[in-house]
Amino acid sequence: MTIPVLVVAGFLGSGKTTLLNHLLRTTGQVRVGVIVNDFGKVNVDALTVAAQVDSVVGLGNGCLCCVTDVSELDAMLDRLTTPGEDGGDPPVDVVVIEASGLAEPPAMVRLVVASENPAITYGGLVEVVDAAEFDDTRTRHPQLDKHLRYADLVLLNKVDRVTTAERERLLTLVRDLADGVPVVPTEHSRVDPALLFDPVDRPEPRWKQLSFEDLVAADTPHTEHVHAGYESIELVEDRPVNPLRFMTFLTDRPAGLYRVKGHVHFGVPGHTQRFTLHTVGPHLRLTRDEWPHGTTPGTTLVLIGAGLDREAIHTAFTETVEPNPETVDPLDMASVTRYLRD
Repeated sequence: MTIPVLVVAGFLGSGKTTLLNHLLRTTGQVRVGVIVNDFGKVNVDALTVAAQVDSVVGLGNGCLCCVTDVSELDAMLDRLTTPGEDGGDPPVDVVVIEASGLAEPPAMVRLVVASENPAITYGGLVEVVDAAEFDDTRTRHPQLDKHLRYADLVLLNKVDRVTTAERERLLTLVRDLADGVPVVPTEHSRVDPALLFDPVDRPEPRWKQLSFEDLVAADTPHTEHVHAGYESIELVEDRPVNPLRFMTFLTDRPAGLYRVKGHVHFGVPGHTQRFTLHTVGPHLRLTRDEWPHGTTPGTTLVLIGAGLDREAIHTAFTETVEPNPETVDPLDMASVTRYLRD
């Protein structure tokens, strides 16, 4: 298992820290590592964790916080993802990087994607924008349009502070500017963590000491519900899929698609193994292993996004089916194996 590294970007006041705070409250058993990309002292009070920090700090809820600049980022990722001396699990299950408002988000993404750390995988770039201040922010920071197109997911935050008509205008505008990137409207940066990363099923002892997470959850008003704001589609196919047509299906992704995960069966001579797929935005990652004993090969995918066209997705996926995989040129698998990370 690899640890997803999620980059959260947005201009001052958009709701980045509120999002981190929300994730700390609602991630269940997921242990979150937070990297704050900034210079000098950073106020981490808003994360509900304590005062100024300028080094790694262990927290009662299994989270870690630290402050770094871009030059330290790769070293910090190594530190957060290295198992302990006892050879046990790494200290975190997911890393969230809060990008400075002065940082160029693509630069941080490139560092994560280019990292040679085998324990991590790119988890996506989330751009948080303030609905109530969107037009003014866009005037002050014209680079916002570019940031929206670079993002893998956009949170249109603070929609509770605008009228219904204004909310719809902004959703239409931001979706147009983001050019197919999924846009999810949020209040107080509340988004289901399952949209961003997978849950962790970790057994707990029957009796345990209350953690920071337990105390926060107990103190969280029941009215603070999480509006999902996204949808998922499951695709199941027993027949093999054609490598060229399947990769076209992935690269020409439909508008609103954020993540794809699951197993793929090509059945091409020499490539009959199980291919495990995970995508975030346009970034693809594949691994390959043997099918578990007794398992019938097949393709099972879960697609996650916002505003997905279910009928179009099902139609496009059906067109990838290959009735005669034994006749497929094995060289066609190069379109798949180029993404392998064995």
